[in-house]
Amino acid sequence: MHRDDLVRLRHMLDAALEAREFIKGRARESLDTNRMLALSLVKEIEIIGEAANQVSETTRRQTSAIPWEDIIAMRNRLVHAYFDINLEILWRTVQEDLPPLISAIEDVLKR
Repeated sequence: MHRDDLVRLRHMLDAALEAREFIKGRARESLDTNRMLALSLVKEIEIIGEAANQVSETTRRQTSAIPWEDIIAMRNRLVHAYFDINLEILWRTVQEDLPPLISAIEDVLKR
């Protein structure tokens, strides 16, 4: 795997771990009342998507356990439709989608 791809995967992992840390001990309703939390999660998801977009096609094909297209599409949605972010989807993404992503990235980085 190309060194740049490893760097991007580490960026994705770091952002995912930070997002998970940000919501520790919080409920979904926190996003409605804590603008800083919501913006922080949006930024972490954007970082994950931007880093994913920079990973080579070769590495993406070799790591099919990572939903590359979905990750990049979410980043694009957050960046280009910033005025219409669904906080429910954001919360579910951090709660449900990031743990398996973290595991998948960690598995890739161990190889």
